[in-house]
Amino acid sequence: QVQLVESGGGLVQAGGSLRLSCAASGRTLSSYGMGWFRQAPGQERDIVAFITSSGGRTNYADSVKGRFTISRDNAENTVFLQMNSLKLEDTGVYYCAVRTDTYRVWNSPYAYDYWGQGTQVTVSS
Repeated sequence: QVQLVESGGGLVQAGGSLRLSCAASGRTLSSYGMGWFRQAPGQERDIVAFITSSGGRTNYADSVKGRFTISRDNAENTVFLQMNSLKLEDTGVYYCAVRTDTYRVWNSPYAYDYWGQGTQVTVSS
């Protein structure tokens, strides 16, 4: 069993930055790919970014490329999402998730097995 706890969300003006953290306990994450998703009210949960177990490869949704950076510290069992140049449409609840099966796709929420409780990010004008 894996427990994930996100932190770092909050209210920020458009153009600002936030850094989200996802701390894991119960199992080491170093063997698993990790993803960040977000969900706006009334919307589906969409992929934001993905990182492989080693951190050697990252993937991003087109909407955040060049603005967001996913990283991980396997020694600390933590994954991060640096969000820069935030836009109003980045508002939502951000979730981190663990993908235990390497052969699953990276961009579907159904490919992930464990989820955090989410952290709210609100971007204001």
